[in-house]
Amino acid sequence: DVNESKLDLDIDWPSVFKQAQTVSKTNPFWNELSGSNPFVHDIAASNRNENNKHLSILKEKPYLFSKISSNRDSLDSSGDELDIDCLLRRTSTRRSGRSKSVSDFLDIVDNRRLNPHKAVPQSTAASDMTWLQSDREAYKMAWLSHRQLTRSCLDLEAMSHSPGWAQTQATDIHVVCRLDHEGGSVQLPDSDINIHVPVGHVLPGEFQEVGLKAILNPPLSCNNELSSTVSPLIELTLSNLNTSEAIFLEVKVAAKVKNDPLSQVMSDIVCFFSLNKEGPFKKLENCYIYQDTIQVKLTDLSHVMYAVIAVQASKIQPPATNVWDYIHRTVSVGIYGPKYIHPSFTAVFTVFGHNYIPGKLTICDIKKGGKSMPPVVFQLWGKHTFLLEKPQDLNISLVSCDPDFQVKMEDQCRNIKKEELKTGEMVRQQFLFSMLGCREMHFFVFLVQIKILKSSQVTEFHVTTPDPAPKLSGIINRPKRLQSRKEIKSAPWLLIPTIKYPKFQDKALSVNTYGVALKTVLRQNKIDYLLEYFKGDTIALLGEDKVKAIGQTKMKEWYVGVLRRKIGLVHCKNVKVISKEQAMDTADSELTTRNLVEQIALPFKKLTYIYSVVLSTVSESVYDWRALAEVLGYSHMSLDDFNEAHVDKESERVAHVVKKMKQDCHANKKKRLFLYELIVALLKIDCQGLVARLTQDTIILTSAVKLGKSWRELAEKLARLTRQQIEAYEVPHQGKSGAVALEMMWKPAYDFLYTWAAHYGDGYRDVLQDLQSALDKMKNPVTKQWRELTGALILVNCMEVLRASAFSKMEEE
Repeated sequence: DVNESKLDLDIDWPSVFKQAQTVSKTNPFWNELSGSNPFVHDIAASNRNENNKHLSILKEKPYLFSKISSNRDSLDSSGDELDIDCLLRRTSTRRSGRSKSVSDFLDIVDNRRLNPHKAVPQSTAASDMTWLQSDREAYKMAWLSHRQLTRSCLDLEAMSHSPGWAQTQATDIHVVCRLDHEGGSVQLPDSDINIHVPVGHVLPGEFQEVGLKAILNPPLSCNNELSSTVSPLIELTLSNLNTSEAIFLEVKVAAKVKNDPLSQVMSDIVCFFSLNKEGPFKKLENCYIYQDTIQVKLTDLSHVMYAVIAVQASKIQPPATNVWDYIHRTVSVGIYGPKYIHPSFTAVFTVFGHNYIPGKLTICDIKKGGKSMPPVVFQLWGKHTFLLEKPQDLNISLVSCDPDFQVKMEDQCRNIKKEELKTGEMVRQQFLFSMLGCREMHFFVFLVQIKILKSSQVTEFHVTTPDPAPKLSGIINRPKRLQSRKEIKSAPWLLIPTIKYPKFQDKALSVNTYGVALKTVLRQNKIDYLLEYFKGDTIALLGEDKVKAIGQTKMKEWYVGVLRRKIGLVHCKNVKVISKEQAMDTADSELTTRNLVEQIALPFKKLTYIYSVVLSTVSESVYDWRALAEVLGYSHMSLDDFNEAHVDKESERVAHVVKKMKQDCHANKKKRLFLYELIVALLKIDCQGLVARLTQDTIILTSAVKLGKSWRELAEKLARLTRQQIEAYEVPHQGKSGAVALEMMWKPAYDFLYTWAAHYGDGYRDVLQDLQSALDKMKNPVTKQWRELTGALILVNCMEVLRASAFSKMEEE
């Protein structure tokens, strides 16, 4: 490259290398320091009173920044989070454009100054940073402000004891997009916050840079007795104010106004707007609300604007005591922890006043040994949402399901006051985990329980930790996933609450959305879980969520529908969606809740499972043996039917009921299937979280068995594993010949899929959908013949409508 050669000539490279070598010889930590702090070279140069304007920090060719790479994003790597891809890869050490540090940007600024005519591809950047490009010192200070810390400034003693604290990545969640005259939409990643820019917003030839940022703590002024925020504070930036069209902000919020007349009259979902982060905020009038989504028309545009969605009451009329009494409020919780677990680590339970749960969170108040630790960026391990009708005191407890780990005694239970919830701010509680003895580190599962004080309501969910930090020498010894799952013990039985399971009601399904078939679809070769229909048929749609799956030959988007008492998928493009009021004849699309349960559980007739894992999982998660026995057809059972060994603990009684059903099914194999009947029973006592877990576990195991040696292709598609990483999964299962036998190939496949799925936390829908999409894209998709994964997606998409129809809300209250 001519320009590159010219750049090399302009800089006195021998003197540069000579200076660098001098410093590195006198400072044994130079390589580590310079790798984490790109300004160390500048500092060293200033200390020597040398004024070399062309000293470059970049140790590779600047033109590499513009190249597209398929390597995974390593922006969040830190001292203990070395990219394992780099450890196993023996190719070039050059970094891709996605993993450039700001020091690399600085060199591009230098290159522009040295070679003003050299074209550099544009990259997305926040509009308020452009002025820094001409001032290197200002850019440096902005970089240091933007990063939480640099490793060279950390407490080295603290780092040596816990290698998880040296994380320095930026944590502001924001996105910037450049749009032209045609307009478009900008979505904040992993959120339901969108900006819609119409066609003609800017003149032809001009551009608009739209920036979106979520500030997790909303303004205090918007949270009081008459108002409560239900979204994060949204910062919106525009680069161009020469506009002719308004823009639209669309947000899905964490609340719905109750349907009773008083709530409908007294309260409303509104948008507060300000040009300053601190306010004052004014209410906007141009708002359109549909269920839990609000769309706001923004006409008074500025370079920086702030908006927050809230529920506002005109006044509080008894028996209401605050605005919460007028709404159904959803509370979101997230469990955060380090990227890799250590023998001693902290998990952070976080409550949000909105439904936006970021993937990373900066924790500034971590303490260790009585000393405050530097700020650290934690990863999201799991999340959960539940309905909270009014501000109430909450009791939070975390219990390890693995005997190798425990929660520090004084940290096992924490309380959150209702006054903290009223503020709308993020509330955090820390729980310290430690490993018992000197056993080998491995991931594990723990139980999170949220109990509403002065009430019997209990919400709980399980969280799987990430793996321990990878070993840096040799091939990674991965734990045997099957063995780990078998060894998971139940939580101490004294901590298990008494739960009253709701009574299942066999009645007509409540459907709000229908679809009218626009064409006739009849298949010569029938395909499981795909509906057939005639033009004009009215199909009941069980929700508006879409499923992505392969049809006859290619990937399509589908609705879950009901027609002629059969549940299946209907291609989105083949139906016109209408409301319940618009539907003319719905007789062919009626279905009872009993038929729904029996049909959505059908995939379990063909799924592979490990009986011991199913038994332990169910016995840990069902807290009333009588409720389970009744729906399984053993209502006549009493305590006299149990052995003395099964009487003490509820989990053992539940296990006894499950074993009894297993024996009966085994005795009548032709007519009864154990896993199918168990899933039907669990759905009838509303154990949807448990059903979701069993669904994910059995789908992963069955997929591994179906894939065989094809798992390598899937691993490349799902996680972009290298050949060395794939071999690392296969090493523990190799035979005497040094290869994995074909009939044993499911074991490394299972190890990989289980590890991959664990990083989704509680997002079982995402696991199933992403697995379906990846399998469909393989060269010879197993999903063309094996459709049970599609059936599992139908199941998890029907859970909400099942709960709404089969279980009485009055009874739950």
